[in-house]
Amino acid sequence: MYNLFVFKDLRKGTYLKILYIPLLSILLSFINIGCKNTEPSIPKQSIKKTKYIQNIQVFSTKNIDRTITPYTVEKAFNENGLNISGNNDMNKPFIARFQHMHYTVYNLAMYSNNTLDLKILKKYPNFSVLIPLTFSIWQDQDNNINISTLTINAISRATNIPITDPNLIAYDKLIKKALKAALPNGKFKTLNYNTGLINKPYLVQFTINTNIQKESSPEEYIEDFEAEFEKNIETAGFLIPNFTNIQDEILDNTEYSNKYDYFHTYSICKFDVIYYVSHLHPEAGAWAPCSLYIYKKKNENKMHIGFLGVNNWIKTLNIKDEKSITSLKESQKTIKDIIDKMAK
Repeated sequence: MYNLFVFKDLRKGTYLKILYIPLLSILLSFINIGCKNTEPSIPKQSIKKTKYIQNIQVFSTKNIDRTITPYTVEKAFNENGLNISGNNDMNKPFIARFQHMHYTVYNLAMYSNNTLDLKILKKYPNFSVLIPLTFSIWQDQDNNINISTLTINAISRATNIPITDPNLIAYDKLIKKALKAALPNGKFKTLNYNTGLINKPYLVQFTINTNIQKESSPEEYIEDFEAEFEKNIETAGFLIPNFTNIQDEILDNTEYSNKYDYFHTYSICKFDVIYYVSHLHPEAGAWAPCSLYIYKKKNENKMHIGFLGVNNWIKTLNIKDEKSITSLKESQKTIKDIIDKMAK
């Protein structure tokens, strides 16, 4: 795992129901006493307000004395089974680049549990699109400190993993345990984002024929490919705050260690995007930075690349402002164009 701001050589070094019964109905019921039983009429049910399934959860508590900080949160996560691989103060680059910050505290952090990651990856390699998982920490104007993470609903939908998967449930319990340890008096905020009936993962995926020559090797191929990829996205204004070698860090010394020639994930972010989106939606850090996976199975001549599309942000956070939507869509297009060009 690698920390932010080191960008080079990443691979190396409920409602009350009221039943209204008209008087005539009561009288008729007395008249019918002693008559043959009939099926009772079914009263018309009141229409319940739709409760949308939320993809983001925000855990919050008062923090007037500022004793809870991003680093006490990090300590609590680490002590409760979720390894923090990066905890980055975004206000520093925001001030440097935009001369302004939206919140007195705004951090983006990344976390994982290798044991659960391995168990899930055995069946669902697409879970790598959330390795590492992410969250944001911010202090708001009411002196609340908040932590946003993805709900189990979001993780299940975005990765096409059944919500009943025991390892997914274990991850959800571990996240909630860490949140409670980080904010002992915290509570989940009630979020009412009109998300509609989202059932798509919004995954952006690519399959590239590798055509590795006899004189080359998978290791040399991926090293050259990733060097070019890193150069292209950095030139386009993206940063790489984290790189995870899943092959070495998670799969090594397991029965899956020889299943892949390589399996990596990149955490990618762009200041212009998260700066504008976080102004109205600081909880967007549950999706940021974005993870992009690259893997090739042994005995295949194709490589798989994928990342979560920005509709995950837009639809689950009810983003309406055009500036945020435009910056998100432009960024996705840029990454997609880079990979499409490299695949030719």
